[in-house]
Amino acid sequence: MTTDPVLARLDRIESHLAIQQLAVRYAMAVDRRDIDEWLGMFVEDIDCGRRGRGREALRGFIEPAVRDFYRTVHTITGHAIDRIDGDVAEGRVYCRAEHEFGDRWIVQAICYFDTYERRDGTWYFARRIEDFFYSCDVAERPQEVDFARWPGPAPKHAPPMMLPRFPTWKCFWAEADVSAITRRPDPS
Repeated sequence: MTTDPVLARLDRIESHLAIQQLAVRYAMAVDRRDIDEWLGMFVEDIDCGRRGRGREALRGFIEPAVRDFYRTVHTITGHAIDRIDGDVAEGRVYCRAEHEFGDRWIVQAICYFDTYERRDGTWYFARRIEDFFYSCDVAERPQEVDFARWPGPAPKHAPPMMLPRFPTWKCFWAEADVSAITRRPDPS
């Protein structure tokens, strides 16, 4: 790491741009079904939890998952990089995803909570946690399906899905009666 402030600033700017491109390339690789490119965006020793470690363990998850959908469109709508500290960074990515599932067209508003690592000069995903604002068929309102329509088993978290992750959300609505502006009370 350099002590020259100009070089340090340049490194942060270049890192910021490379990390943003990582999120865009991820979305495009999924939509193209370029699994090898997609896997190459993760650190080699990615922790896949009960599935094991490494890119091949990750392949065992993603390849069957994307075979459930014929067409997908993932649009990155915003990317905040919250911290860059040397070779480690954290950020959040907003994405609108669309999935063709038989005669259904599932639409999702997603937020990815990412940890990035730079190895040998290249930025990778070290961890990617996906959460949803909603998921429903394009012909439905999210409220009509309790914000959680998804082909197959329902998501494990209860609506309103990811909003409780934001402490400011809870504080903002803590003393309010939201029944006049929502179809149901917020269980968080």
